[in-house]
Amino acid sequence: MKKPEFKKEIRLSGSGGQGLITAGIILARAAVLDKAIVTQTQSYGPESRGGASRADVIISNTEFYFPEATHFDILLTLTQEAYDKYSENLKDDGILIADNTYVKTITLQYSEIYELPFTEIAAEKLKSSLPANILALAFLVRKTKIVSESSLKKAIKSFIKPRYVDLNLKALKLGFKLADEYESDL
Repeated sequence: MKKPEFKKEIRLSGSGGQGLITAGIILARAAVLDKAIVTQTQSYGPESRGGASRADVIISNTEFYFPEATHFDILLTLTQEAYDKYSENLKDDGILIADNTYVKTITLQYSEIYELPFTEIAAEKLKSSLPANILALAFLVRKTKIVSESSLKKAIKSFIKPRYVDLNLKALKLGFKLADEYESDL
């Protein structure tokens, strides 16, 4: 029996230095490991830290020809500026995952919305805010099942510098746990 066709557009957004380009590359690698058809693009401001940053990943089981996400099925946003800029392109039935450490005002009404203080949680539980990107990505993957968790773990191990792998694997585990415990206010 043939699997139903799917194509998901994901945007990971925030500011430079939050690791969203890294998270996008890891998500794309995980999708490749899952044998999906994938494209990953990125954009960031001229500043290496603090400028706008985004990574787009399209995951499909059929061929597609336009490599950039335009109408997102999933939007992960770690800053208010990124939310304000990209939320209008989230599909009405899309999924928004926002770091409410920085995203304080959400105006969407029809989307599935998850709000957690990923940066604060990373700083408190992992003693560093650096892996907030992986914490949020793990949450996204557990909630959406867009890639397999085992492929995500392999992608982290293959891409992250060896001295940071353990910290990021702890963030991965914590992100999965947060997703399991999350209760929506809807």
